[in-house]
Amino acid sequence: MLETLDLKKSLSKNAYARQMPELQEKLRRLQYAAQQAEIPVVICLEGWDTAGKGRVIKKLMEKLDPRLFRVYPGAAPSPLEQRYHFLWRYQSRLPNDGEMALFDHSWYGRVLVERCDKLARKKEWRAAYEHINQFERWLADDGQVLIKFWMHISKKEQKARYKESLRDPMLRWKITREYKRHHRQYDKWVEAVEEMLARTSTPHAPWTVVESNDMRWARVRLFQTIVQRIEEAVERRKAQPTLVSRTAAARAANQAAREARAKSDIALAREEEKKTTAETATAVKPKAAAS
Repeated sequence: MLETLDLKKSLSKNAYARQMPELQEKLRRLQYAAQQAEIPVVICLEGWDTAGKGRVIKKLMEKLDPRLFRVYPGAAPSPLEQRYHFLWRYQSRLPNDGEMALFDHSWYGRVLVERCDKLARKKEWRAAYEHINQFERWLADDGQVLIKFWMHISKKEQKARYKESLRDPMLRWKITREYKRHHRQYDKWVEAVEEMLARTSTPHAPWTVVESNDMRWARVRLFQTIVQRIEEAVERRKAQPTLVSRTAAARAANQAAREARAKSDIALAREEEKKTTAETATAVKPKAAAS
C-alpha cells in the first residue's frame, strides 16, 4: 500500500496561504457545532519521526477552543498504567460529549513501537489487533467520531529532515538515538505499518494515509479530512437524533413518543379499572337476589 503513494504531491505557498485560514475557521465553527450536537471527536495522529505531527498539532491549536480540545502526547506507560490492559490509559482520556481529544501516538504503539523495539512479546502485539478493533467498534457504537491518520514520508526525506534538525539548535534535541535507530530500521517499520493499516482499517474507523513529504500538502489534507468527518457526523446526528440515547437531542426527539406511551398507559389502566368494576358488580348481583 505505502509504495503506491505519490509522495511528490505538493502545494504552493499561495494555495496554502489561501486554503489553510479557511479550513481553520471552518474547523473552529464545526468545533462548536459538535459541542452543541454532543459529539465527541477522537483523533489518532500516527506517522514517521519528523513527519510533521507537531506542526499539525500547532496549527490545530491556533484556532480551536482549548476548553474543548485536549492533546495527549505519547509517553511510556506509568507503573500504575502497566498494571492494566494497554488500552486502559487511553480509555481514561477519552473526550466528554462535545469535546475533542488528539492522541499524538496512540494505542497503536503496541503494534508499532512495542513491536519493532521488542518491548512487547509477539503474542501480545498480535493479539492487540483484535483488541484495538473491538475497542474502536465500541467507540463508534458509543457515538464517537474516530479519525485516524498515518503521516507517511520516504526514508530519503526523513534523513534530510534529520540533518536539518541537527543544524537547528532549537530542534537538535529531538534527534535521539531512538530516532536514528528507527531510521536505520525503516524497512522493518514499513512492514509493521503495512500490517497495521491492513488489519485495523475498518468501515467505522478507516485510516487516512497522508503523503507528507510536502508539509503544506499534508497539513491541508489533514484539516480537510477532519472537517469532512465532523461535518458528516453533525449532519448524521441532526438527521437521526435518537442514535445516541444519552444526548439532549435524543431526549427531545423521544419526548413525543414518551408522552404518547404515557397516554396509552393511562387509557389502558382506565379500561382495566372499568373492566374490574364491571366484573365486581356482576359478581355481587346474584348474592343480592338470593337474599
